[in-house]
Amino acid sequence: MVRTLLVRGLLLGLVAGLIAGAFAFAVGEPRVESAIALEEAAAAPAGHADHDHDHDHGAVVSRPVQKAGLFLATGLYGLAVGGIFALVYAGLRGRVGPRSEGGLGLAAAGVAFVAVILVPFMKYPANPPAVGDPETITGRTLLYVVMVLVGLAATAIAVATARQVGAGPWARWAAAVAAFLVPVVAAWLLLPTVDEVPEGFPATLLWEFRLASLGTQLVFWAAFGALFGWACDRAARVPKAAPVAAA
Repeated sequence: MVRTLLVRGLLLGLVAGLIAGAFAFAVGEPRVESAIALEEAAAAPAGHADHDHDHDHGAVVSRPVQKAGLFLATGLYGLAVGGIFALVYAGLRGRVGPRSEGGLGLAAAGVAFVAVILVPFMKYPANPPAVGDPETITGRTLLYVVMVLVGLAATAIAVATARQVGAGPWARWAAAVAAFLVPVVAAWLLLPTVDEVPEGFPATLLWEFRLASLGTQLVFWAAFGALFGWACDRAARVPKAAPVAAA
């Protein structure tokens, strides 16, 4: 059964990754182009601001290749995440959450989005080109990883707390939400803030890029959760083959 779930997670993760790639291409790429144009204008020598500048000059990967590679990147991301999700789902079946296959798959995808994507994004949102100091990228990456670990740990604490509360469902939900928020809010308050937006960078462009980045992840997890839940629910409804009578 684990092998079947793993194959299912890999394939549906790939499909969801390509769907998210289409969203990122349509909504995110125009914001990336605008940010690159601002970066080039800021880097252009004085008196050459109006000169046509090719962003591909000196770049390791050209922009057309980067755009095509977007679908490869989101597809590989979907494969990896889908495989990991399927293994975690196999461990959760019958232990926590909704008892129906489809409901558990959709609920697990929603929780994963909140823990792994939304929690770190609220503290360290994505930045477009021309925003961020290259010399601090290692420190910023470590801080982001810390927030991902905090989100996962808070989820585990919330699930364990809900299982310990023997009262009604409302009390279990309240205890789980509180157990989740305490470490998350503490991390938000204690970890350092990173603000490297250069002066004069358009706030509207920054906001639209971040929404597009978060929207890409939301599209991926919504598509993957719906597809994975549907596939699991459909498999559970297929009647088992009758055993062959012994001759």
